[in-house]
Amino acid sequence: LSLLGPKYSGDAIDAISAKDGVDFSTVWSSVVKMLVCYVLSAVLSYLLAVLMIQISQRIVYTMRRQLFEKLTALPVSYFDTHTTGDIISRISYDIDTVNASLSQDLVQVMTSVYTVIGSLVFMWQISKPLIAVFAVTVPASILFTRYRSKRVRPLFHRRSQKLGALNGYAEEMLSGNRTICAYHREDEICRRFGVRNKDAMDAYYEAEYYGATLGPSVNFINNFSISLIMIFGGILYMYSQNGTFAAGSLFFITLGGVAQFVQYSRKFAGPINEFANILNEFQSAFAAAERIFRIIDEQPESPDPADAPALSGVSGKVELQNVSFGYSPEKTILH
Repeated sequence: LSLLGPKYSGDAIDAISAKDGVDFSTVWSSVVKMLVCYVLSAVLSYLLAVLMIQISQRIVYTMRRQLFEKLTALPVSYFDTHTTGDIISRISYDIDTVNASLSQDLVQVMTSVYTVIGSLVFMWQISKPLIAVFAVTVPASILFTRYRSKRVRPLFHRRSQKLGALNGYAEEMLSGNRTICAYHREDEICRRFGVRNKDAMDAYYEAEYYGATLGPSVNFINNFSISLIMIFGGILYMYSQNGTFAAGSLFFITLGGVAQFVQYSRKFAGPINEFANILNEFQSAFAAAERIFRIIDEQPESPDPADAPALSGVSGKVELQNVSFGYSPEKTILH
């Protein structure tokens, strides 16, 4: 419904700039229609946001439940090779990241797709020659976004790994704080924590820095296209006014038509800018979801065979001979 606002706005401008004088009935009618469209659009946007929040919470609830159930079924070897802090980071931080992306960013993407398609349809109806400007700027925005996203995604994945490693180390050291103090290893532990903290900070900065450059770059391309539209639209309007372009011809356009096209071009470019800005959050959510599903896809501990003999006659005497053990082949714990 918000896409109808620029149409009625252009109709009002044409009614004001008419050669026969201002057509107030058309002006007020267009104003009322605009208000109705914008109010209904706001109400529907609110309902959509509430619906997406409910859906995202159900998805996150299911993910958290499946993740915890899988953790209870994993073998001991998994917990020997993964720190507790890293696992907790996946349950809390990573799931919260996915939740934020589902409840907020996904709504913007859905509305953006609708806005882009609708704006393109209206612009095609207003002036086909002016759409030629987007034939240059839109592919440039898409190619640049695709190029940057390929480089940014590994950085967000690395950021999640470094944060998980930092949380895991902190949890492990705090759990063994008494032992650390007993052996007077505080300085060494702080030094190691500083190294991991620096790695996490560098990974976070690098991901955010390269991700943040995407939005302004795409915004510049879109603003450049809007400037070209205003210039060429003004030229077409002047030639339409002096009679060079007859009414109904391909290049004819009214002042209201120029205003409509500029507003629709902003609506067309706006979602592209928003998508470029929230791409960082999507990259972070993808990296977080990958870490979550990596646990869910782990193989659970194998159950005992159905014909396994029951242990009986236990006397409490245990003797081990020629036994070696390790969770991984390259790391033997018992010899």
